[in-house]
Amino acid sequence: MTSPQSPGWNATTTQTATRTTTVVSPQIRFDKLYIQTIPGILKAVVVVLNLIGFICIEVSRWSHHSRGEYFNFVAMCGFWFSGIMLVFYVFHVVEKFFRIPWLKIEFGFYALWTLMYLIAACLAVTFSPTAYTVAGFFGFLAMIVYGYDAFLKYNLIRAGAIAQGSRSVEQTTTVQQTTLPTVSAVTTY
Repeated sequence: MTSPQSPGWNATTTQTATRTTTVVSPQIRFDKLYIQTIPGILKAVVVVLNLIGFICIEVSRWSHHSRGEYFNFVAMCGFWFSGIMLVFYVFHVVEKFFRIPWLKIEFGFYALWTLMYLIAACLAVTFSPTAYTVAGFFGFLAMIVYGYDAFLKYNLIRAGAIAQGSRSVEQTTTVQQTTLPTVSAVTTY
């Protein structure tokens, strides 16, 4: 039975369609403007910080101490990974191979390297040579940059972005409302 206020029953159907468009350029090209973006600046800064920290440990006469060896391992792995990623972004290699989850790879490395630099810098500053203290300072700076970059990558992953190129998501919702005719109630005794 229908309620006395409505002439019939209402039926509502909702359809949602999502269309994702990814636009990338498959050509490798040099883009000097990438260095001026925030991710480009972060990569360039961290490459320099890694190199300075490595040099500080190497000029010390205690460079072969286990703390120095660990710090140099962290600094050189960070230097090479960040340097290679910087080159990949500047030459749009990342855009050419957009199906590789670059943001997840970078997020994982940067989050791990934030922790690795925390350990390496703490070990360096608690050792007495001045070169280790200076290296530890640059290690803490690198830790902050890696942590901030990991935070940015995490936000991009959550937003569904790709590393380079553009992705647009278009969502359309269609609502149809139909009124079915009233059925008279027959009462029998």
